[in-house]
Amino acid sequence: MNNNAQPMLSPKQQAFLVGLLSLNFGIVFFDRNALSFLMPFVQPELGLNNVQVGLTASALSFTWAISGMIFGHLSDRSGKRKVFLVVATIAFSLCSFITGLATSFLLLFGARLLMGACEGLVMPISHSITAESVSPKARGIAQGVAQNFGSNLLGSFAAPVLLVAFAEAFGWRNAFFLAGVPGLITAGLIWIFIKDAVPTAGSEHKEQAEHSSIMEIFKERNMIVCTLMSILLVSYLVITWAFMPLFLTEMRGIEPSSMGWIMGALGISATVGSFLVPGLSDRIGRKPVMIVTPLIGVIMPLGAMYFDGSAWTMAALFFVGWLPCSVFPMFMATVPSESVNPRNVATAVGLTMGIGEVLGGVFSPTFAGWVADKSDLSAPLWILVGLTVTAGLIATALRETAPNLLEARAKLTARSA
Repeated sequence: MNNNAQPMLSPKQQAFLVGLLSLNFGIVFFDRNALSFLMPFVQPELGLNNVQVGLTASALSFTWAISGMIFGHLSDRSGKRKVFLVVATIAFSLCSFITGLATSFLLLFGARLLMGACEGLVMPISHSITAESVSPKARGIAQGVAQNFGSNLLGSFAAPVLLVAFAEAFGWRNAFFLAGVPGLITAGLIWIFIKDAVPTAGSEHKEQAEHSSIMEIFKERNMIVCTLMSILLVSYLVITWAFMPLFLTEMRGIEPSSMGWIMGALGISATVGSFLVPGLSDRIGRKPVMIVTPLIGVIMPLGAMYFDGSAWTMAALFFVGWLPCSVFPMFMATVPSESVNPRNVATAVGLTMGIGEVLGGVFSPTFAGWVADKSDLSAPLWILVGLTVTAGLIATALRETAPNLLEARAKLTARSA
């Protein structure tokens, strides 16, 4: 029994908790994605080449990864999740203001390094709170909403639409200042409404004994599979953010305002997918959903390169082709949390997220930028095709963990015995 778990909340309390965590993570991605959507304004003013564009994405991914691994583990050890979460939320909001003050590549690069360090611990801690506070049979949809609903509604839909329009009207620097405000509000809400679990007397020694080493955690096959999927699909995500807006505006000749709406379709897709895809996995299992969904991802880059119809139809293709992002909570949180000791959930999530960010988020956009400089901006999109197909194939090695499916299999076995 987990002596340091949150007491089981009522369904309404669970929904409120997940909603607040989802809102906060949405603001994380609103701030994180802001630079990608504003890059058509930032790049010419600061004189950035494509490698430097990729490096700004890599910088944030690198410190995001290191922060998630370190502070996810520390939050497991200390139990002071709320304090970590509130401080991180205030800090990354302030980093958005700093980004708006950048006058050179080096200042922009430094601001992104700092923002990644502040944002990286938010997801492991949020998933740890969700895993111990929500019914296991609803864990998939709860963690899907916590990670994908707010992050995509705000970070992938609202961000390109609002920030591009705001930048056109008031300048890109003021758009970054606007992006920094909401996090200060959610930090206060988290401080008021989220409670840290209180260890029972005498439980500290037992808790320390139940923590596993990183090597022990990776003896679980699902952790290896999930980490490989994280590397591939984080690469898919970050390359899309870094180069798709530039590809659409520079190579396809699409106006920035239309580009904002097309990119916004990604946010709508993953927002809907945050319910649909993890919820489906609660019913039919994690494995089939995690195999099929990534393969759909070829639709987006191929549509961007070869579809010649209206912007609205292009947006529809982007909507369908972005469904791979709906499985992010599953390989980063749900399957790891169902595969390791409950006291190691934040550590496991920090590892799958962190390694994916380092090997996928750090190196892939810089590599894609280098290839784009050597050829053209279609090269990163061909990389996207290979990444999503490979991820679907790797998912065939997963061991099923969905509680509802395992319970049904156990009952069937008992009847047959």
